[in-house]
Amino acid sequence: MLTKDLAICIRAVDYSETSQIVTFFTRDTGKISAIAKGSKRLKSTFDGPIEILSHGRIVFADSNKENLATLTEFQQQPTLLKLRHNLFAFYCCLFAAELLNGLTHDYDPHPELFEGFLQFLQNVNEQQEARDERRGILALLILFQLTLLKEIGLQPILSQCVNCKTKYKMRDTRYEAYFSSSANGLICRDCEASFPDKIRLGGSAAACLVNLKQIAQSPEKTLDEIENILIHHFTELLHHQPKMAKHIMKS
Repeated sequence: MLTKDLAICIRAVDYSETSQIVTFFTRDTGKISAIAKGSKRLKSTFDGPIEILSHGRIVFADSNKENLATLTEFQQQPTLLKLRHNLFAFYCCLFAAELLNGLTHDYDPHPELFEGFLQFLQNVNEQQEARDERRGILALLILFQLTLLKEIGLQPILSQCVNCKTKYKMRDTRYEAYFSSSANGLICRDCEASFPDKIRLGGSAAACLVNLKQIAQSPEKTLDEIENILIHHFTELLHHQPKMAKHIMKS
């Protein structure tokens, strides 16, 4: 049976001299892996090799969910050309794709997450015209990562201490806060001793996590602190550090 769907390529590897195995995150089907026969030929039906982050409408034949699907059509939309001219922007998008691949399951659709990922790619593509482009791109990445965690049912608790339920005051930056991956959220200073994996947050970073609306306007230093904590959290969730993390982290 042939299935049509909107898709974004989140992984592509060579299968042979002429073919590829590609992983798509689709709107209505979820994540699928498919063989694209002849995709590396210059005159293939896919207009050449399929590249990661390319997107458009696909048609695939899915014999069963245990084997690779067969890609029969890929009508690509205009590519996000500006990403190729900014390594940091490109790395952030590859990192987001890696997290999607690692944290979602095959044939488990998340239409809103698909739309959010596509919007993230488009926003990063346009952000490069801004004066403070690295800061803006980092803010977009953080917001997408938090959206991803929410959509897959792993949303961290950021409005109160996970342990004692004490509410955080949004603008009280004097209040000590910590992040614990094992607790999946923020920990207050009275409870932090019970969580050996906790990481202390600076006042600005804590305020941003309590009130996510502040992230878009936060200074780059604060965003770097938040991103390093999120990378640590994703490392714990995946049981290994994501490959692209080293290109994003800032000590």
